[in-house]
Amino acid sequence: MGSGRRTAPPRSGFRRQPRRGSRRARYSALGLLTHGLAHRQWPRVWHDHDLASSYDVIIIGAGVHGLATAYYLAANHGIRNVAVLDRAYLGGGGSGRNTAIIRANYLTPEGVRFYDRSVRLYETLAADLNFNVMFSQRGHLTLAHDDGSLRTMRWRAEVNKLEGVDSEVIGPDEVKRLVPVMDVSAETRYPILGALYHPPGGTVRHDAVNWGYARGADAHGVQIHENTEVLGIDVEGGRVRGVRTSRGDVSAPVVVNCTAGWSSLVCALAGVPLPISTHPLQAAVTEPVKMFLKTVVVSGTLHVYVSQTDRGELVFGASTDPYPSYSMRGSLEFTEELAGHVLELMPSIAKLRLLRQWAGLCDMTPDFSPIMGVTPVDGFLVDVGWGTYGFKAGPVAGEAMAELVATGRTPDLIAAFDLARFAEGRLVGEKGAAAVGH
Repeated sequence: MGSGRRTAPPRSGFRRQPRRGSRRARYSALGLLTHGLAHRQWPRVWHDHDLASSYDVIIIGAGVHGLATAYYLAANHGIRNVAVLDRAYLGGGGSGRNTAIIRANYLTPEGVRFYDRSVRLYETLAADLNFNVMFSQRGHLTLAHDDGSLRTMRWRAEVNKLEGVDSEVIGPDEVKRLVPVMDVSAETRYPILGALYHPPGGTVRHDAVNWGYARGADAHGVQIHENTEVLGIDVEGGRVRGVRTSRGDVSAPVVVNCTAGWSSLVCALAGVPLPISTHPLQAAVTEPVKMFLKTVVVSGTLHVYVSQTDRGELVFGASTDPYPSYSMRGSLEFTEELAGHVLELMPSIAKLRLLRQWAGLCDMTPDFSPIMGVTPVDGFLVDVGWGTYGFKAGPVAGEAMAELVATGRTPDLIAAFDLARFAEGRLVGEKGAAAVGH
């Protein structure tokens, strides 16, 4: 049968094997392994560049907010002469230290509309970027352990419904159906009276989101400069002129501060004070086990939240540490308190081993809402003050800030989050949706 001639393997190094029942060929496992180890023909996800002397826009911070802003500037508005500067590595700040929870069930109408837009952008992000960000809409449960919490859940549910967001208050039996390992008995120390159930909520891989936006921005011509620390911001005549970096001075008519944890320090370089205090937020992860937790579970009363990754690990978090600090070291007190509160909800997981813990920095504002838009310095814009919400808002913040840069007009979606609201008494109080850092 056949000519008897041996067919040479493809030039890529893969060895083709015939697929049973089909004429199409597939790559062998050995070929895939060889290709993976050799990294042959794999293009760079983003590229290195020499730092130019000027750009149309400089973005400080190569996390999800900075990268999303750069991507939408190029993709939606054709502004490609953009530099994203980070003093460390891409996604190494808050975007690499969060617990990757996405939701839109906030308390204020302004917040609900804003985060709902972000959820919708996340829903199509993998297709938009042609990069799998592993978004899983598994649902989000916020537990109520007393009458006051239950009233707040009903309040949030009604605000959500008025804004077209899917949220409802459910009882203990429905909570048990969604999370069979949950202890909903009346004999517990913190009985579950109900919960706010938000089906569109879920999780997304934070590193994949960063890499997807970086690759997309790079493909549009945006330059990403890692290990480039901003040491000063040049302001002349009330207008920004550029920045001074560890690699030299760079001029630009627009500078956008998209940093987290260090936002008040960066703004101080431009002479713009912010009503922000910075607090550590700790989290931890367990060994992987068989999937059993399909939803994200949050308890504001116990200051704890938990979700399970696709690899089977349980990711835990709590509220921010009660003192301002720039330390990102974990503490034994956090671990002990966290473990005790999780076991109040799910006693059956007592034997799980904790693998590691970490901390990130959260910039907290007086009303628990972000600060976005213009500042008293012309051309110096801010996208800061995200507290525990930053990763959830990455896509919509980038989209809105890009529109502001391109048009010179503040989008209605972020108008309520301006810096001037603190002086004018227009606070957007989201503390009712922020009883725990999640």
